[in-house]
Amino acid sequence: MTITSFAQTFGFGPKAGVNVSNYQGGNIQTEAKLGYHFGGMLNFGFGNVFSIQPEVLFSTLGAKVESGGSKTDFKINYLTVPVMLKFRTRSGFYLEAGPQAGFRLSESVPDQTIDHFAKNLDISLGAGLGYQSNIGLGIGFRYVAGLSKVGDFSSQEINPDFKNSVIQGSLFWLIPIVK
Repeated sequence: MTITSFAQTFGFGPKAGVNVSNYQGGNIQTEAKLGYHFGGMLNFGFGNVFSIQPEVLFSTLGAKVESGGSKTDFKINYLTVPVMLKFRTRSGFYLEAGPQAGFRLSESVPDQTIDHFAKNLDISLGAGLGYQSNIGLGIGFRYVAGLSKVGDFSSQEINPDFKNSVIQGSLFWLIPIVK
């Protein structure tokens, strides 16, 4: 309520898109995996240029992990909460950056010798760009770089010190409530 009282504009709406995720670091051999995200967002505008945009998204991440000459899908479902600071031009183009917390909901890991593959919390930073029309329809692209390690296991073969790396493409509709 405090943020809303200081905000000059306010909007909310749905967001959905595609994730291209992979693991960076450690000694794990991987290829990118296609996933998706969907959820909602709020936008608190301050003036005509700056806004703060918290989001809550269901997001599928992971990678195709190479082991013994074959590749298997490692998939982790997260509830991600990015909070982006947006800089928007009059023409509708914007830049954004901010932190993100990801909470592990479930995982699908084919190696049954690993009980818990991923940690419960994933901390990362995101940065992106996009376009938002005057009626709130938009498209955005964001890179999310993991800061905390994903692995929550001990293994002789795999070093669990690898991080999420995600490229996202999104469509959204930010419905203006207060202009």
